[in-house]
Amino acid sequence: MRIGFDAKRAFSNYTGLGNYSRDTIRVLSTFFSENKYFLFTPKKTSNPRLGFLENHDNINIVSPNNLFNMFFSSFWRSKNIVNEIKINKIDIYHGLSHELPIGIEKTNVKTVVTIHDLIYLRYPELFTKVDRKIFDKKFRSACDRADKIIAISKQTKKDIIDFFNIHEKKIEVVYQGCNEVFKSIKNASEIANVKNKFKLFENYLLYVGSIEKRKNLLTLLKSLKDLPNKNLIIIGDGKSYKKECLNFIKKNKLEKRTKILSGLNLFEMACIYQDAEMLIYPSIFEGFGIPIVEALFSKIPVITSKDGCFEEAGGEDTIYIDPLSSEEITKAIDRICNDENFKKNMIEKGYNFAQKFTDKKIANNLIQVYNSL
Repeated sequence: MRIGFDAKRAFSNYTGLGNYSRDTIRVLSTFFSENKYFLFTPKKTSNPRLGFLENHDNINIVSPNNLFNMFFSSFWRSKNIVNEIKINKIDIYHGLSHELPIGIEKTNVKTVVTIHDLIYLRYPELFTKVDRKIFDKKFRSACDRADKIIAISKQTKKDIIDFFNIHEKKIEVVYQGCNEVFKSIKNASEIANVKNKFKLFENYLLYVGSIEKRKNLLTLLKSLKDLPNKNLIIIGDGKSYKKECLNFIKKNKLEKRTKILSGLNLFEMACIYQDAEMLIYPSIFEGFGIPIVEALFSKIPVITSKDGCFEEAGGEDTIYIDPLSSEEITKAIDRICNDENFKKNMIEKGYNFAQKFTDKKIANNLIQVYNSL
């Protein structure tokens, strides 16, 4: 098969959508190397997380090849790209993040679109009116025109059915995996080097995610205030909500017990995960929750939110809390810290549960969707 991907975010995005795009391309080109893969991107931006491309001769990169399409790269990606798809004789085109190019439905190319979440409909107050309209037009159009929709969780599938009135048979749930770097054990020297580089605490709790209102870091900080012997590493960045969190940290004299990091490479992140006491992920809502899977592979306990998709990512041996209750978060942290057997059981069973998210299983599930077209 000749499989094309909307690879814009694989090149330009360093967070969730970019990670999903890169991991999808990586696992398919590894486990189904007999296929040819074409990455359609407006700009071939240098990205160290795409280093795996050098090891694959079955991957081709396609970018605008004339001045008009280079200058109007967004127009190329949304419409003119269809000509490139036909020229490269693509059998299946996969929109990896909510979109399909206009007019592709008029070709013989089979199409798949991945929908990660419909947060803009569930929590419209978190988005501007303009953004909501743009998202709604793109997402609905892609779902209507695609031959198959991939939802990254059962929760997302339910939302697509409920909000877009799409028949369930058109939607397949294929979970996300995570990068291989989180699955290999780091030695003491490697971890020590990272701890020294970033001047980390000897022991610490861990938060991973964008610092925005929906991710709910502030409630975790309120819990930290009630845990005078605990420190917190925050991996993420943000804007206005980050300022709100920084003000809380300063007002409650938590500066010496918190550290915010951003711009880390994946190896550094993996070392920090594996050295942490636990991950706390108090997000209000997600399409899935990759930090949970990264933590389970890193063999640390996880505390995350009740309801939604979180139990799909965390399994039965994660602790689930009301994300708006700092008291529940505090109790969960204390329980893990004060019961070594309980903590050990969480780690062992959590790691076993994470095996459903291995690269090979994800690749097999994706190729089954393609073969069904």
